[in-house]
Amino acid sequence: MEAIGRSSWSPGALPTLTFDLVSKNSNPYNRLNPRPIKKMRGEAEQQRNPFDSLTEEILFLILDRLGSNPVDKKSFSLVCKSFYAAESRHRRTLAPLRSDLLRRILARYPSIARLDFTLCPRVTDGALAAAADALRSSLRSVDLSRSKAFSSVGLEKLAVNCTSLVEIDLSYSFYLNDGAAAAIGRARNLERLWLAKCRRITDIGIARIALGCPKLRLLCLNECIKLTDLGIELVASKCKMLQSLDLSYLAITEKCLPAILQLPYLEDLSLPECVGVDALSQGCTSLEVLDMSIRQQVFDIATCQHAKCAGLSSITNRSLGLRQMGLTYYIPVTCFLQKLPRLQSIKLSDCEITSTELKAIGTSCLSLKELSFSKCSGITDEDLSFIVSKHRDLLKLDITCCSEITDVSLANITSSCTSLTSLRMESCNLVSKEGFRLIGQRCHLLEELDLTDTDLDNEGLKAVSGCFKLSSLKIGLCMNINDEGLVHVGKCCPKLQVLDLYRCTGITDMGISAIGLGCPVLRMINLAYCSDITDDSLRSLSKCLNLDTLEIRGCPQVSSVGISAIAVGCRQLTKLDVKKCYDINDDGMLSLGRFSQNLRQINLSYCSVTDRGLLALASISCLQNMTILHLKGLTPNGLKNVLWACNGLRKMKLHSSLKSLIPQHILEYTQARGCMFQWSNKPYQAELVPNEIWKQQSRGMPV
Repeated sequence: MEAIGRSSWSPGALPTLTFDLVSKNSNPYNRLNPRPIKKMRGEAEQQRNPFDSLTEEILFLILDRLGSNPVDKKSFSLVCKSFYAAESRHRRTLAPLRSDLLRRILARYPSIARLDFTLCPRVTDGALAAAADALRSSLRSVDLSRSKAFSSVGLEKLAVNCTSLVEIDLSYSFYLNDGAAAAIGRARNLERLWLAKCRRITDIGIARIALGCPKLRLLCLNECIKLTDLGIELVASKCKMLQSLDLSYLAITEKCLPAILQLPYLEDLSLPECVGVDALSQGCTSLEVLDMSIRQQVFDIATCQHAKCAGLSSITNRSLGLRQMGLTYYIPVTCFLQKLPRLQSIKLSDCEITSTELKAIGTSCLSLKELSFSKCSGITDEDLSFIVSKHRDLLKLDITCCSEITDVSLANITSSCTSLTSLRMESCNLVSKEGFRLIGQRCHLLEELDLTDTDLDNEGLKAVSGCFKLSSLKIGLCMNINDEGLVHVGKCCPKLQVLDLYRCTGITDMGISAIGLGCPVLRMINLAYCSDITDDSLRSLSKCLNLDTLEIRGCPQVSSVGISAIAVGCRQLTKLDVKKCYDINDDGMLSLGRFSQNLRQINLSYCSVTDRGLLALASISCLQNMTILHLKGLTPNGLKNVLWACNGLRKMKLHSSLKSLIPQHILEYTQARGCMFQWSNKPYQAELVPNEIWKQQSRGMPV
């Protein structure tokens, strides 16, 4: 591209024709420029756009390297006609903002393989029919999760016309019924189907899918509460190619499980909240992932413990290839661990674990790469030290809320598991600066570190900043850190993408300036309730061009000046929370409306924004979610205009006092367009709650 840019071509004036309108010469050809026509054609060829000589293969290679930023591809298409045409033919994925414009869009992009409608609050049958007619065999994947307004008519059009369709996501389509399921059943080549929370589909509908889609490899039926054993048995008998099956929260019993476990290729099975765990007597030789999270509120652990242990033991007798297991509120683990030599991931959450069971984990499953004891009780230094000494190849370790862990465990973790890439230890309050020093000294491969709500101080933060590969650092609620420690993070962690400083009140503009200067690829930062930061911090962060999530609620010294800097510098911003930033007004909204065209979610509660500022946001076509509680400058008429203007809104949170002030036909029109209203009764509370009081309240302690 650079060589072409340095060529001798320049957009000079094209050959011109000169007409003599005064002479009386009757021969019109004598009035033309006397240069020969052949010479004119030769000059035109010499001045031809050199980009036209690039082959389509080269142009496609260039487009492949542009990444996912749509602005880059749009700029590419505007270079010349050949680039425009190449970009049209190259695009394979389309995420439209409005389904009513789909026919015109597809006329330009005829080779789309994946249609993502998640940005469209309303997708009609007409839009699906237009996609089916335009794309036909090229379309392979459709994502309609959380979309509304379509029915079985549009789905049937897709299923019949798009013969290459292999993937459909209909999650959260609460209103779809058995008619829609029958339409899906006509997609004979379908391989992956998500129906999470499609609560009106019954056994009749799932039977149509099972009979019509024998090639299914993935099926998600999470919270399809009307399904019973009969429907699941039919799925298992007709869809023999299934590799992943999610039956979470279904009212099934042990009756259907033998048929499921006979599936020859089943690798991933999810059974949270399902009551037939004790009937897994057949086992499944191909099973690799098993999730059997069970809530203690539903099951009596004392009376069901033997049955659950028997069920687990039975399935593990034959599922020797099991790689991942997740258990929630589930106690017995000794009954199966020794039978699973290939197990690589154990995720235990909210379990009460004994020392015997922990030692069983240490002596078994020597291939473990990931281990989670999140919110588990009974984890001690002695037991954890024994486990890590036996599993030196661990890559991920989660000991969140294991409150008995001290520096002793950290010493053994850091000396044994030097290849760790992820360490989560939120609320491990007994770990001191010595433990943090060991992390920074020995775990140089760490990419993710969560130290939220620990006793981390500046010395400890300086130590962990030695993990120079960090891409995610969460140190919220660490009251003992300030700019002195944060400066080291900015200097030593250039790959940092996620930084959580929630309620770190010692942080000021100096620390954030170091982050803005030293972490150029930062994507997300949480500065909520860091009350000492000002617009200077936002100016520093505006240099992080990839920033897409900014949370600065409860920062009263921030104003529209800082927000304008973010809007101009961070064009990829998608989520913004400025709740209780009282000095942010319409000027900031005008900047966002002009420059932040990728913004999807915003919280403006308690700000000084009026009708004018909200109307400025209406120009952002991507905007889907707005929270606008306690805006003193908001009037019923202004809110009505905003609802009319924001065509893409999917959710709006308002104070319930405004409900009676909005005309009913406006509410109905907005809801019909795909927007859901959430009404709040929270009273006005302008004061910021001090950290110590907030911390006590969050833990249920008396204040």
